[in-house]
Amino acid sequence: MDPFNWNRGTVVVFAGALALGASTGCEKAQQAAPAPADVQVVAVGRRDVPVVREWVGYLDGFVNAQIRAQVSGYLVKQDYKEGGPVKQGDVLFEIDPRPFAAALSQAEGVLGQARAQFGKAELDVARFTPLARDKAVSQEELDDAIQSRIAAQAQVRSAQAGVDEAKLLLGFTKVVSPINGIAGLIRAQIGDLVGPTTGILTTVSTVDPIKAYFPIGEQDYLEFMKRSKGSASIPKDAEFDLVLSDGTVYPRKGSFFAIDSQVDANTGTLRAVALFPNPEGLLRPGQYGRVRAVLRVEKGALVVPQRALTELQGSYQVATVDASNHTHIVTVKSGTQVGDLVVIESGIGPGDRVVADGVQKIKPDVLVNPVPFEAGATTK
Repeated sequence: MDPFNWNRGTVVVFAGALALGASTGCEKAQQAAPAPADVQVVAVGRRDVPVVREWVGYLDGFVNAQIRAQVSGYLVKQDYKEGGPVKQGDVLFEIDPRPFAAALSQAEGVLGQARAQFGKAELDVARFTPLARDKAVSQEELDDAIQSRIAAQAQVRSAQAGVDEAKLLLGFTKVVSPINGIAGLIRAQIGDLVGPTTGILTTVSTVDPIKAYFPIGEQDYLEFMKRSKGSASIPKDAEFDLVLSDGTVYPRKGSFFAIDSQVDANTGTLRAVALFPNPEGLLRPGQYGRVRAVLRVEKGALVVPQRALTELQGSYQVATVDASNHTHIVTVKSGTQVGDLVVIESGIGPGDRVVADGVQKIKPDVLVNPVPFEAGATTK
């Protein structure tokens, strides 16, 4: 066919083929350029960030009194309710008092005899003194009477000490609480032979306030000391929270009480004590919990969500979105983590938009569709 002798039908068919080819090319071009991915972004801002530390601690009574028998005898009575409150001087146990009452009676009898002897010695001295002046008795007889009176007086004092001791031992048959507190379970049985060497009968613990012991590291200790303004103790304005084993926070704040005098060389920690008010008696010795306190407040710190950071070979990176909605991968220096936020020390500045979610989708210089970050939400 002569290429220059096409009829009209041939031209129409050729033009249609060109149009069909152009249409197919546009569709392919549209498929090759997908819509930008949605990513959640957050604007970097400054805020005051409290740096919080937690330590595992345990509770103990402010005073723990071990109740023991001070005399030997059979336990005949329990006068307190186990686990209940007691006051100083309350009788907890009674030991059979009869042997001690008999010993007291015997000591009182000895005292009576000593007093009688002393009385006779005094009468002898009073009678012999004028007779010695009149030479009716010898001076030697008067001297003997005086010495007998001195010996009788010493016997009275000795007998009186015996009575006092017998009364003291009789009093020890009533085992009393030396402090106010909560009494523990009984560790002996009625009818047991108890004594100073037979062990503890029970314990009484002062639980209001109650102590919380916890180990703090050297760095945390130094952070506290920076606030002490030259004082040798942790500042009195330090407040502590107590997180109980069920995850709830005890409603009353604790205060610093004491810290050990030296660092444990094995653990690098110091033993610290905080006091927590406990008027309801909820806290008991032996409980475990987490003691929490604010070490310091970082003023005007740059923070981003912790999930915005990715770690690569020991360094941290974030993805930023510029004004044209293109992404950039930036290496940053991270600081303290506070909850779900991380302080950024360098690498980005205030106002930068950081990808807070969907980081795994990000590549450098990619067009994205930034949407506001919503905590707890994830990008599809």
